[in-house]
Amino acid sequence: MQTFFQSKLPHIGISIFTEMSMMAHQYQAINLSQGFPEFDAPESLKSAINQAIAEGKNQYCPSSGLPELLKQIGEMVKNRYQQNIPSGDKVDGIQNITVTSGATEALWVAITTIVREGDEVIVFDPAYDSYEPAVELAGGRCRHIALNAPDYTVDWDLVKRTITDKTRAIIINSPHNPTGTLLSHSDLETLQKLIIEHDLYLISDEVYEHMTFDGLSHKSVLSYAELFKRAFVISSFGKTFHCTGWKLGYCVAPTELTVEFRKIHQYVTFCSFTPAQYAVASMLKNQPNHIDELAGFYQQKRDVLVEALKNSRFKILPCKGTYFLLLDYSTVSDLNDLEFCHWLTQEIGVAAIPLSPFYQADKLTDYHENNKVVRVCFTKNEETLLKAAELLCQL
Repeated sequence: MQTFFQSKLPHIGISIFTEMSMMAHQYQAINLSQGFPEFDAPESLKSAINQAIAEGKNQYCPSSGLPELLKQIGEMVKNRYQQNIPSGDKVDGIQNITVTSGATEALWVAITTIVREGDEVIVFDPAYDSYEPAVELAGGRCRHIALNAPDYTVDWDLVKRTITDKTRAIIINSPHNPTGTLLSHSDLETLQKLIIEHDLYLISDEVYEHMTFDGLSHKSVLSYAELFKRAFVISSFGKTFHCTGWKLGYCVAPTELTVEFRKIHQYVTFCSFTPAQYAVASMLKNQPNHIDELAGFYQQKRDVLVEALKNSRFKILPCKGTYFLLLDYSTVSDLNDLEFCHWLTQEIGVAAIPLSPFYQADKLTDYHENNKVVRVCFTKNEETLLKAAELLCQL
């Protein structure tokens, strides 16, 4: 028997989200760290899942997803993003969509589908923490490009210079976690040219697609026919329907890529929670207005927190979408962001997320010298937001 076990991810511990939520619980702090709503899922959604369970819809559904749900997602995609795309290039729910056990599974499967030993994948820092481990487990390597702070825009000339003959794919995320920024039409046109010119694949993380503010709209890869031909587009019903614990997401991809995606998906989880799929299909069919109302619903929460913090010592960075607001604390403390979040949780009673874990590990010394920014989540009840702001304004 072997006495020494060699980890495939030796540098990985518990995620920063788990760490800060555990600290929030330990110190009874207001948890503005992990991105989950404090409020419940819609009553009609809960009624629909209870009905599905009561009716005995509790067994395996097709591995790719409940056909009724796939068709509803397909119609939503076409109505929202593909009005100007020729009919032959539009998404077919049955052929191009796979329901997954959360967006994280979809991301892992998409990465595993295309990344081979020695491949490189471009990611933009601050990057969601599940991208790099998945790339490494597939035998690849991430090439990190930092977004230009404080507005967190993409330097496309630098992207072009970073592409090599080893580059296999680019991963984008818009609306962006953790910065709350959006990619523009110009960004996606530039990206499309690079993807085609260098024969690359694209993974587009769009889990916050319905949460954009101030009249701004989400520019989905699904709206760009030539770009979509080489893309996996990933979204989350957990975010859309305030039920993150259901772990239900989906991936949209061209038929050829969907076939390969499903080969791997079926061995990760044969199918995702069947009653939840019936419930979400019912919501998409009978209450499409829920999605239409999300932007205004979350903008109101963002605005409550921004207004409550306007007299604080924090500099509030613009938030165009997602669940999150960035706060520059450079006039509050000289601590690095991880130390500051620990102190904030233990001494002030508010838990936030540092941005440094979203950056390339070997660049953190430079990052800490030049950046003092933390992320807070505003998907909470107004009372919680006001209480947290009251504590933060005392600094």
